[in-house]
Amino acid sequence: MIAALTVDWQTITDAVALGAIYALMAVGIGLVFGILRLVNFAYGQLIMAGAFALALASQWNWPVWSGILLCFAVVLVLSLLMDRLVFRPLRTQSPAVMLVATFAVAFLLQSIALLKFGSLGKIAVSLASLNRPIDISGVEIRKITIVAVAVTVVCLLLLILVLERTSVGLHMRAASMDFQTARLLGVRANRVVTGAVLISGLLAAIAAIMLTVQSPLVTPGFALDDTIIVLAGVVLGGLNSLVPATLGGFAIGFAYGFLGGALSSGWSSYLQSLLFGAVIVVLLVRPGGLFTRYGQRAIERV
Repeated sequence: MIAALTVDWQTITDAVALGAIYALMAVGIGLVFGILRLVNFAYGQLIMAGAFALALASQWNWPVWSGILLCFAVVLVLSLLMDRLVFRPLRTQSPAVMLVATFAVAFLLQSIALLKFGSLGKIAVSLASLNRPIDISGVEIRKITIVAVAVTVVCLLLLILVLERTSVGLHMRAASMDFQTARLLGVRANRVVTGAVLISGLLAAIAAIMLTVQSPLVTPGFALDDTIIVLAGVVLGGLNSLVPATLGGFAIGFAYGFLGGALSSGWSSYLQSLLFGAVIVVLLVRPGGLFTRYGQRAIERV
């Protein structure tokens, strides 16, 4: 196994970039879970929709900034529609019902994309310049690596400020601890949920932009594998809090990127099996999550 690994700085920096993107996705998934107790399996399809928006803007020869705005608009509109048409009517139902509903939404969006764009998909080239490397102290690092890390750090800091310093953020924190009690104390449920869905959608749009830079070919299955891996990372880190969930997303993204670049071609086909096998082993030892306090239950509120 060791002989099959080939490690260089390019592999490490690419793994850091992927870990940063997965950390953003983990925050978006964990934020909705913290309030609604819902694992949103349609999150990847939101990212896919944003990626198709970038591809269409590139095909129409729109300026880069307008393509980015279109990406944000599409993802945010779909997020709000998902909240209004699915989450809100089913809010009083069991978590299993809502979970099945997100599966249905995911396959619906994927089927619409398949009918509209075909199985071959489209290519987004407007942000291809971010894939070019720059030389830093003799090490060539792709621009997307620097952008991904910087954007992730800024987004997480802004999210902390929102949660700590704004009334909506304080209501989100209260709702994540005890949603029913928070409502009795005057917290407006619709406002809190809509705020969480919007923030989650913003992070999905950012992830769509960065994933499109790394993989310009956008198909109906775009970001599906990434979402499954991030979900495993969120569980690995710990669903009970945003910080463990974020660390879990980064850890599994870094591991996936590192092993994907370091393993030889003979071993790379076993990458996902190795990764998910390692997740199972860790959860058998720490079922509450790798980055939670020992003995803390995974089902506690964020």
